[in-house]
Amino acid sequence: MHQMEEFGEDLTDFVRRVAALKSARSVPGDGLGRVLDAAIFELDHVVAQLWPTYERLSAEGQLSGASPDRDEQRLLRAIFQRMPLPVALIDRETVIRRMNLAGAALTGVRTGFAAGRPLTGFLMHADRVAFRSQAAAVARGEGDRSLVVHLQQSPATPVRATLTALRPGTEPRTAVLVVLQPSVTRAQQSPSAPRPVPDLGEATRHAAQLDLADAMTTALLTAPADRAAVLERAASVLHGRFADWVVADEGAARLRRTAVLGPPGAPVADVLAQDPAACPLVVEAARGGAGALQVRPEDPDAFGRDATGAHVLVRAEVTSLLCVPLTARADGPVEGVLTLFRCGARLAFSMAEARAVDVLSRHMALAMRR
Repeated sequence: MHQMEEFGEDLTDFVRRVAALKSARSVPGDGLGRVLDAAIFELDHVVAQLWPTYERLSAEGQLSGASPDRDEQRLLRAIFQRMPLPVALIDRETVIRRMNLAGAALTGVRTGFAAGRPLTGFLMHADRVAFRSQAAAVARGEGDRSLVVHLQQSPATPVRATLTALRPGTEPRTAVLVVLQPSVTRAQQSPSAPRPVPDLGEATRHAAQLDLADAMTTALLTAPADRAAVLERAASVLHGRFADWVVADEGAARLRRTAVLGPPGAPVADVLAQDPAACPLVVEAARGGAGALQVRPEDPDAFGRDATGAHVLVRAEVTSLLCVPLTARADGPVEGVLTLFRCGARLAFSMAEARAVDVLSRHMALAMRR
């Protein structure tokens, strides 16, 4: 390391002397000979001193420390992924940078799906503001924090979230490392304790999803071999029982609005007349094949404007939305885009419901390709 520092100092001095030689070009003609001698002397210094030192340090591996660094990064990445505790790396806006396998199992989402999405989106609404504030405080360097939150995956189980500041070597800003530890109740600790009473609400929601899947399967199997008819049948199944609004668009490169179902008295005709290409969410789903789940959408223009020029999300009073592409497989072509709205006091779409719609969207795409 000492030799490396000396080489760096010699190289820095050489750069300074070369800069001085460049500035000496303006000396009178009778002094250019001395400037040329100095330049030749500096070149000799490179050949005799700097270059041999560079070759020696390269052979010893002191100038190529990238390989050991990469090995260490791979080791740390493997440790992070295999850590038994659920761990996530987020920024000050709670956007997930990385989540390990245990964290994916706890939240019920894939690691690739979680990356780039706010961790607060997996929490119950009552915990989101507090978690966001604590994460911002940790990122500002105000010390570690800990709080109890509840995941949408299992809202009845309290989870202890411990937040600490972390500065990755290659990152310009401080990140926040979150460790999630589900609380273990006495009933879970004692094998002789009576089994807990099943959650009636969870069982009811699960039964409703099974009924929805059964109704959708029946509708798709009995629908005529027509793409528009398939979308209309599917929209009628989802409307009311699952979503207040159902908007179905056919195609990908050229989108065509096929079906719009809304609440009684809603401006359905205005949304039906809307150009799907003017809806950023629909265009993004059609091009990238990626779905979107938003609760209390912040961008009023995310679904564009209707025929009257009003924002669709504002006029429909949308509180949560799902926008998914219709693809038969992950790398297959997009057959269309399905958008669902919930309005007013109705519960927002959950991650479990988003997964159910993702499954139904693949079935719809298969039916459209008949």
